Amino acid sequence: MLKRLRKDVHTVFEKDPAARSWLEVLFCYPGLHALWMHRIAHGLWNHKLRFLARALSQWNRFCTNIEIHPGAQIGSRFFIDHGSGVVIGETTVVGDNVLLYQGVVLGGTSLTKGKRHPTIGKDVVVGAGAILLGPITVGDGAKIGAGSVVIHDVPPEKTVVGVPARVAGEHAHLLVDLEHANLPDPVLDTLQTLLEGQQKMRKEIQDLKKQIPHAK
Repeated sequence: MLKRLRKDVHTVFEKDPAARSWLEVLFCYPGLHALWMHRIAHGLWNHKLRFLARALSQWNRFCTNIEIHPGAQIGSRFFIDHGSGVVIGETTVVGDNVLLYQGVVLGGTSLTKGKRHPTIGKDVVVGAGAILLGPITVGDGAKIGAGSVVIHDVPPEKTVVGVPARVAGEHAHLLVDLEHANLPDPVLDTLQTLLEGQQKMRKEIQDLKKQIPHAK
């Protein structure tokens, strides 16, 4: 148990350059507190103590402003940075080494019981304010841009941005910073390609006109 707690604290240092000391991390990181309380609530949930589990998860929400359903399955080296407004639904599955920023929603879209929340692979980064809905799968090493709305599966090693989210690029399978200002825009890239093609055709037409006598 102590080894696991140390790993959680070490994960904060790995993923947040603002972390300066163990004391600061232990007392000033609601994402860490939310994770620890969720583990207790998840244990109660698995032992069929559903009311106690839900009550603890509500207390967790009150204390940290992070709502994690006790049924959600969360892997190791998981970290919620800042954390305010994060919601993780009941049938969510989160892999190892995942980083979520504030305002992320891992929500469901169906009123039927069963799998209705996202499955997040390992080494995934989800930007601030991103919303992932339904029983979709986010592949290992994927990145979700800030403010994106994801309603379809995300392939491994891909970056998606926009509303609805579209694949915007590839990157190496490394948990690195999600540089929102440098993320490509798939819509803008498409328009740019069309404009370049139009300019090329216009030049070709002008060249043909020069070759044809009396062409206007």
